[in-house]
Formats: sequence, structure tokens, C-alpha cells
Amino acid sequence: MNDLAPHAARLSALPPSCGPVRLVAVDGHAGSGKSTFAGRLAEALGGAPVLHLDDLATHEELFGWTDRMRVQVTGPLSRGEPARYAPYDWTARAFGPVRTLEPAPVVLIEGVGAGRRALRPLLARLLWMDLPAEESWARGRRRDGPALRSFWDGWTAAETAHFAADPSRPSADVLVRQLPLGYEWLEGPGRQRR
Repeated sequence: MNDLAPHAARLSALPPSCGPVRLVAVDGHAGSGKSTFAGRLAEALGGAPVLHLDDLATHEELFGWTDRMRVQVTGPLSRGEPARYAPYDWTARAFGPVRTLEPAPVVLIEGVGAGRRALRPLLARLLWMDLPAEESWARGRRRDGPALRSFWDGWTAAETAHFAADPSRPSADVLVRQLPLGYEWLEGPGRQRR
């Protein structure tokens, strides 16, 4: 199995990018394996906190969460303060009780659009789950089942529009490819341009 520990050690050794925090984004298409990978990477980082962008997005603002991110998360973290945000409940269609995210040495942000233009200046690294859109979406649809078919139809159109206007992959430092066991880390196009 591809061990994430050496990669975690390199991320931990990076200079802070958002106050005292090394903010690391895990971006990619919906269904590409971002949540699973971020969980494994967080574990390799000794229990690093993970912010899931699904907690900031809403039905009405699938990609309109930038202000919430700045006010509730990156602003406080940049000052070395805990972030406080109210996660969105996708079933109740309302924000839930407030959660706290401490300014740990490494904080992972996981979700579609995590590497968007507005966040890149605050990122220590941008990791892209390198699975094509159609394959990712097919995995997501299988995972979520037929009950969410109409949501996925709207989602794929919104995601396509988002990445057309604000693509993350060209700025990625690392391309992460899932293997039958573990992950392969490749130098990303953003790293090659530095």
C-alpha cells in the first residue's frame, strides 16, 4: 500500500500559509474520492482537522460559499484563532449547530472548488484528485443511488460551469491518483510552472 506518511511529513514541513496554519486543499470532481483521501491524509497527519466544503455549500449556493469561508474559517485561522462555522444540513436544508475548527499546524479543506482562485493565495498546497469528470460523476451517482438523480443532474451542470470559469487542476501542486491499494502522487501542472 502506498504510505501517506512521507507526504504528510512534507506537508507538515511547509511554511504556514494562513496565519500559523498550513492550509492544504483537496479538490477534484464530485465522486473522485476526495473525502476518503482527505480522511486518510488527516490520519497520516496525526489527526489533522478536515473542513468539508459540503458543510459550507447550500442547495441555493453550490459554489457561492466563498464569503462564508472567509468570514467563518480563513479569517479566524489567519489570526491564529479557532474557526467557527455552522454546517449545512442537506436534508433539513438549514444550517445546524456551530462547530469549531482549531488552528492546527495543518488543516485540510476538502471539496469541489477547494482550490478556487479566491483561496489559492492562502494554500500551502493544492492537491487534485486526478480522475476524469465522467468517471467521477458515475462513481458518485452509484454511491448516492437513484433517489438523488435529479440533484446530480443539476450538480454536474453547476460543477462544469464552475470549473470552466475557475479551474483548479492547472494550479494543482500534486495530482493524486487512486490505486487498487493506496495512492500515487505526481507533480501537478501548478508545481511545474513554479
